[in-house]
Amino acid sequence: MSAGVIPVSVLTGFLGSGKTTLLRHLLNQPEFARTAVIINEFGEIGLDHELVEASQDNPGDSFIALMTGCLCCKVRTDLAQTLAELLRRRDEGSCTRFDRIVIETSGLADPAPILQTLMTDPGVAARLALGSVVTTVDAVNGAGTLAREDISRKQIAVADRLVLTKLDMAGSSHPALLHWLKQLNAGAPVVSADHGRIAAPCLFEAGLYDPHGKSANVMAWLADAAHGHTHEHHDAEIRTFALLRAEPIRAVTLTLFLEALAEHCGTDLLRLKGIVNIAESPDRPAVIHGVQHVFHPPAFLERWPSDDRRSRLVFIARRIPQRWVELLLAALDAEVAGLGGASTTT
Repeated sequence: MSAGVIPVSVLTGFLGSGKTTLLRHLLNQPEFARTAVIINEFGEIGLDHELVEASQDNPGDSFIALMTGCLCCKVRTDLAQTLAELLRRRDEGSCTRFDRIVIETSGLADPAPILQTLMTDPGVAARLALGSVVTTVDAVNGAGTLAREDISRKQIAVADRLVLTKLDMAGSSHPALLHWLKQLNAGAPVVSADHGRIAAPCLFEAGLYDPHGKSANVMAWLADAAHGHTHEHHDAEIRTFALLRAEPIRAVTLTLFLEALAEHCGTDLLRLKGIVNIAESPDRPAVIHGVQHVFHPPAFLERWPSDDRRSRLVFIARRIPQRWVELLLAALDAEVAGLGGASTTT
């Protein structure tokens, strides 16, 4: 890589596959102290940037830019403009001088238009070079996701490195998944992350990205991306919506709510991520994660990441009406209040 050229790495993977958890741990490693991060979130309410900043030992060491919406659909404008703004701030000295950029894509993002822009946009190529492409793969839900979601297969096919996550929950189901990964991308090493922990050099020292070493499909996708990309490429049944609550939520209400979602929504609940103001713990918000029928125990932050103390639950779902979710939470809230606000631990 030429002197003065800044490497750009892409972190992709389907919804709930552990991208943000991996990124949070990487940013606390010394090798990532001078890293700028662009986080792309699908929908109007973003949480990932706040969760990443709240987890950093030295949050000032990385400049984190949030982009909402579908990055792959607006890649010619939003991505190029965001990168240009990062470089301008770096040149002016108005942000920490970074030596690397990492783009965390939305779990629904088609990676081909993003890679095409990074490799060919004249305003980008002069100062930046596309390096490694890393794809996270959920060892619990990965095989089912690959069977249903074309975007997931594309994310795996373009990768330089594949990172298996949630192995502690996968039991003996992942050998079949490994066979499928080999079929989609035989040249990409497969490494494992322990609750998001992995050595940075394992991921981001693959040199310049070389699409010629991938399957013929990857070259075809990149060529297609050069001619434009529209939102029609996405599943029309997938919707994102957010529940906002100014009032604190009782712990028992949250427990019952998550149990009901896991029981009734199944594979149609592609992703649930939230930060919740728990009535019994007002100064330490709970972070919740759910993928299909699997929900992780809530994790409590040491502090609120911003002045916004509303509960924010972001859903990415297929055929799940927002109104049904709102009524479910309201009904459970009323039921618990009628029982005298009984509490439980989460």
